[in-house]
Amino acid sequence: MPGTRADRPVVAVRSLLWRGGDEAKGPGHPWLCSYGQPRCGRNRVDELKLAGKPFDISKQEVWEAYLKVKANKGAPGVDEVSLAEFEADLKNNLYKIWNRMSSGSYFPSPVKAVEIPKADGGVRVLGVPTVGDRVAQTVVAAHLEARVEPVFHPDSYGYRPRRGALDAVAACRQRCWKYDWVIDLDVQKFFDSVPWDLIVKAVEHHTDARWAVLYVKRWLTTPLALPDGTMQQRDRGTPQGGLCSAEHNPPYEQWRVMRSAGLLALVRALPAVERCA
Repeated sequence: MPGTRADRPVVAVRSLLWRGGDEAKGPGHPWLCSYGQPRCGRNRVDELKLAGKPFDISKQEVWEAYLKVKANKGAPGVDEVSLAEFEADLKNNLYKIWNRMSSGSYFPSPVKAVEIPKADGGVRVLGVPTVGDRVAQTVVAAHLEARVEPVFHPDSYGYRPRRGALDAVAACRQRCWKYDWVIDLDVQKFFDSVPWDLIVKAVEHHTDARWAVLYVKRWLTTPLALPDGTMQQRDRGTPQGGLCSAEHNPPYEQWRVMRSAGLLALVRALPAVERCA
């Protein structure tokens, strides 16, 4: 009948996509399904991408990213919204992230700077993104990880799935019986000085997804919210702490180290606190 809701499929579909805010696991979460369908699989997700969106990002990708952020926990960002507060309005918060990312209108909030004392008396400045920004970063990180993981060097242990510092130690224990020398390398002030154009170039080399490149660029240029309330603009580097630094920089850092030191070099696995605040 003309003039009824049936004539407005986009509006109707939109109202069905994010129903329910209760916690669930996997692709069957209520807000991924339409009315009358208590469960839906991944094949249903593709049908839930609204027409008119320039970027092909599914709600399933956003949901899985949220689950990873939830598992990592972490402190509030500059907006002081905790994970629990974010989850109090979960369906709307996730919808906004998906809607903005898929339409190209997502812009990150400033990154909260937190000073951590170092053993030498100095301080390490960690950047803490908001919960929503961590979800968005995880969407992009998952997209890139699937593409760059196969090209990592076998001796690379930092920020890789199912690998960690103890695996690096195990490799050292084996090799100490074969060689009587060690190369210890570190890229000095890498996070503070890495050129943005090289990071973007590396990302563009591994994906043709315009949205992934776009949001990496926006995260790189996001200002730091300092403890005194001022905003620090940057023209290079990226704050340690967010997934933008954890997932995008180490491939470039480790590439430099491995090319310099050869096959016997051991890339230092960074502390877990630097992976995601």
